Amino acid sequence: MDMIKVSANSRTSAVAGAIAGVVREHHRAEVQAIGAGAINQAVKALVLATGYLKADGIFVSCVPEFADVTIEDKVRTAIKLVIEPSADSNFSSVSSSVRAHTIPVSASMMNRS
Repeated sequence: MDMIKVSANSRTSAVAGAIAGVVREHHRAEVQAIGAGAINQAVKALVLATGYLKADGIFVSCVPEFADVTIEDKVRTAIKLVIEPSADSNFSSVSSSVRAHTIPVSASMMNRS
């Protein structure tokens, strides 16, 4: 599973689709953001993704964590959001056709340092 990296310029709907798709597929997603603008976009995307998943019977919780990230030989502190489904989530209601229609994640959202 890849880390979803969010910038201040990320489209919240695209990030939300990525979060929902990763949770449906891997039952867990990790989102990373550095800076106030990026964290704002990540949290708004999480709210949208929660709605998308709830419609499928998947209820998630989020645990925020600090993460040290090295960018151009400098250590920066990022916020990492770990999103996991709760025990009462129903993945059997998520059909393969729903999975096939999730918003694809561009390479710029995944593994971007």
